Amino acid sequence: MNKQPKYRQVADVLRREIVNGTHAPGSRLPSENDLQQRFDASRNTIRNGLSLLVSEGLISSSQGLGYEVKSHEVFELNASRFENLTFPQNGDAYNTDVTNAGRRPHQTFRVEMLPASQEIAERLKIDLSAKTVLRFCHRYVDDVPWSTQATYYPSWLVDKSPRLAEPGDIAEGTTRYLASRGIEQVGYFDEIAARMPTPDEARLLEIGAGVPVMLWTRTGYSPDRPIRCTVTTFRGDLNRMNYEIGDLSARSENEPK
Repeated sequence: MNKQPKYRQVADVLRREIVNGTHAPGSRLPSENDLQQRFDASRNTIRNGLSLLVSEGLISSSQGLGYEVKSHEVFELNASRFENLTFPQNGDAYNTDVTNAGRRPHQTFRVEMLPASQEIAERLKIDLSAKTVLRFCHRYVDDVPWSTQATYYPSWLVDKSPRLAEPGDIAEGTTRYLASRGIEQVGYFDEIAARMPTPDEARLLEIGAGVPVMLWTRTGYSPDRPIRCTVTTFRGDLNRMNYEIGDLSARSENEPK
């Protein structure tokens, strides 16, 4: 006997139908009246079940238009190749990956000088409140918000690499630019976490209820010290990351990814 509340039973059935394709991305669910008859349930029960699916990010509601199954066209990012200077690039790593996937990149920039927070100071091994250059990108894939990226550079880098503090894009990417100035990134340390978005993140990434963000923090190193810390915030429903580590010659090109 199913002891779950009726609204959860309704949500479970509809969730399964969304996952198996019965209700395709972009399609509308049956009306509340139709669902009441199908499940022999009250309007409040149906609405509570639908609200649960809204909170999970599976459907959205529009006044007078009912409920629509969300479209989730996931973008796959190869994190181990990202910023690899030996990998052929068309502009920076973001533009290259998005273009190679047959999709359209677009990004906006903000550049400013800020005192280092405790977290950034620890990663860059600089004094707390020491000046850093923040380069902030708001990135899109096919005009859909994809990520925000905040990269912090220690102020000593500006003397050697003045374009870091200039507004706008560095077309070849900052990693290549720094290498051209004799500052080579020889390694990086990645941290990956997930949480619910802040109000600003939800606004910038147009995240609906119930959708988490994925945080990717990469600290880049020259041979003798850290040179930058990048915090990328992704929509959790539209992104997937992978890494290539070791000899993958046995991996078939036709293997599902």
